[in-house]
Amino acid sequence: MDKLIIKGGAQLNGDVIISGAKNAALPILCASLLAETPLKLSSVAALKDIDTTLKLLDTMGVKVTRQADEVTLDASEVASFEATYEMVKTMRASILVLGPLLARFGSARVSLPGGCAIGSRPVDLHIKGLQAMGAAIHITHGYIQASTLHLPNRRLQGARYYMDLVTVTGTENLMMAAALADGTTVLENAAKEPEVVDLAECLNKMGAKIEGAGTDVITIEGVEKLNGASHDIVCDRIEAGTYMVAVAMTGGEVTLLNARADLLDAVIDKLREAGAEVTVSGDSISVKSDGQLKAVNIRTAPHPAFPTDMQAQFMALNTVSDGVAKVTETIFENRFMHVQELQRLGADISIDGNTALVKGASHLDGATVMATDLRASASLVLAGLVARDETVIERIYHLDRGYEHLEEKFTALGANIRREN
Repeated sequence: MDKLIIKGGAQLNGDVIISGAKNAALPILCASLLAETPLKLSSVAALKDIDTTLKLLDTMGVKVTRQADEVTLDASEVASFEATYEMVKTMRASILVLGPLLARFGSARVSLPGGCAIGSRPVDLHIKGLQAMGAAIHITHGYIQASTLHLPNRRLQGARYYMDLVTVTGTENLMMAAALADGTTVLENAAKEPEVVDLAECLNKMGAKIEGAGTDVITIEGVEKLNGASHDIVCDRIEAGTYMVAVAMTGGEVTLLNARADLLDAVIDKLREAGAEVTVSGDSISVKSDGQLKAVNIRTAPHPAFPTDMQAQFMALNTVSDGVAKVTETIFENRFMHVQELQRLGADISIDGNTALVKGASHLDGATVMATDLRASASLVLAGLVARDETVIERIYHLDRGYEHLEEKFTALGANIRREN
């Protein structure tokens, strides 16, 4: 199993290209199941979760062609409507095949999903939404079995559905399903994340009629069929945010290329509050820091508020900042698993319920730590970059799920980081 070895203390300087967003690519890859002709995508990052999704689609009969960051998916001859446990157990986003399969083929059998152990993320909102559109759904032996064969024309029916909780994958699944439903579907209390907007833009290029993406009410007028299109995946705002925090912590000056500041307002505000200098020019963001930071309070909430996927990185920032910061997690109940690993590096953190109190220390000391989930892994890398001596991060397969060529990008910026098997 691979591990990362980091010798801290180096400043970061130079340029880094931000990859296409994993959380936008996954639903858009699944959207290929809706199209009768090939869907062509660019800026598809080389990530473990992307590989898993492409393998899953391949098992269903989707013809996948991949060259560098371009992927073409031809779902004209889909033969299987099943996503098995073996394919789904490592990645929660696999649930996103449920809506497209049901909408186009009238049948789906999808294993209940797995993924990072950061808390309960129930799929009941997906199921209730599809039931509101007329689907017959049963859960047996760990599988969701869904059908529309009893409905008129064997097609989902447009409906109005209010989601009790804001759910990104739920919004995406139902939006894809509604694209081929008979009639109009209105999703209320919908997720407003940029990745939802990117999916809607791709679906509209394929012939869908979707309005309101990026707001809490999305209206989808169902169409008879969808065809392929060409689409460039939006840049990864979480990868961008992670590098921005890294520069703030280590000091130096780095320009992020292929980055969109309008997707990172909450993160940029907090970095500036911490003392980093952030400059925006077109599709680039420059971060400059002397490494002397002030502690900042963080409270996660659905977009456009502070993203839960950046909480662990700012936790790391606060461990070496001047003052005391409160970090409150409102999205996932188990998303403080990185705390005990940061404590191994000398961080002063105490937890009370969903709030962590972080007292800034003059320094961290290298140690051997273990990655517990994707974003926790990133926080350990950031802490290792500023820790004295050597930090060893084990179980980094989590990192490979969401960060493309992480050690190569950091090395190019001047970090002393290497991968060992």
